Amino acid sequence: MRRLGTAAAALVLAAAGLATTAGAASAASGPAGKAAPAAACSTAWGSGAKSATGTSSTPLKNIKTSRSACYDRMVFDISGARGKVGYHVGYVDKFQQDGSGDVIPVKGGAILQIFVSAPSYDASTGKQSYPGKAGKPLPGVDIAGYKTFKDTKFGASFEGQTQVGLGTRAKLPFRVSQSGHQLIVDVAHNW
Repeated sequence: MRRLGTAAAALVLAAAGLATTAGAASAASGPAGKAAPAAACSTAWGSGAKSATGTSSTPLKNIKTSRSACYDRMVFDISGARGKVGYHVGYVDKFQQDGSGDVIPVKGGAILQIFVSAPSYDASTGKQSYPGKAGKPLPGVDIAGYKTFKDTKFGASFEGQTQVGLGTRAKLPFRVSQSGHQLIVDVAHNW
């Protein structure tokens, strides 16, 4: 009889422990079936420089930005590009114009320098394909209200590549990917 009482007490304690754990898990993740926003946003991208070689030399057509719940996005449109587009993206202490070395001020807590292997002009005609001007904000790009992006500056189009300075709130994780003719840079909102 004593064993039965001990076993019953153990079951009651175990059930109480499970109820407490379930309550804590529910409080941490919010309403049932919904994950906490921070848990849904991956920050495993890291903040180290990222590079890839590519075979395209098609001119840059446009640069656009957008926002999501977890990151801010910059998209380089290289319409007509076939194969991989080369790039080098990394944080720098100061943004220096490619070719001249002139320092271009970029606002924000950190500066992400982006090189895309696509000139902003048509190499066969010399005609400008993207209207960026050295040291000026990117034309047509409005980042007002963005959580991570704080400033954009056109650097240069030099020796077949275009350079852009992206001011971010802080040195945050980022990723670079390609989808068709678009090169995409996402910068996370948090670590």
